[in-house]
Amino acid sequence: MEYSCIGLNNLPDEILMIIFQKLNNIDILYSFQGVNQRLNKIIHDPIFTNRLSFVKWLSDGFIDLFCSDIMLNRFCLKILPEIHDKIKWLDLESSSMKHVLHAINYPHLDTIGLYNINEESARSLFTDETLSSGIFKNQITTLITVYNHNDYEAET
Repeated sequence: MEYSCIGLNNLPDEILMIIFQKLNNIDILYSFQGVNQRLNKIIHDPIFTNRLSFVKWLSDGFIDLFCSDIMLNRFCLKILPEIHDKIKWLDLESSSMKHVLHAINYPHLDTIGLYNINEESARSLFTDETLSSGIFKNQITTLITVYNHNDYEAET
């Protein structure tokens, strides 16, 4: 019996796009960025780069998809600079929002979702000179905030 081995590089771009669309775009970018030029071209398509959601909803709230500082640093130093001009929407969790927003200039960013944000994080973010005089003042047309309910329950 004869066996054949087919790798990702043997699949046509159209098939890869179909497969990748079934997966989380953050996982796609993290896993395939820098593998080769062909994969970079595919994963840099607006389907994968228009909206980046670095949060995931669980039954008890939102969690940050950056499971480690290594992952956060790779996104901020390597991946976001490659796709920053394609990003229109960012969904961020309070623990990583400043890192991501300060990583690079996002010329087409017009929507930000902030999740698990508490009063202190919001104050820090909105009083940040770089962000408040630039991105929040001149670009953002839609701001979505989901507050950390635990902070407010503790105060009542």
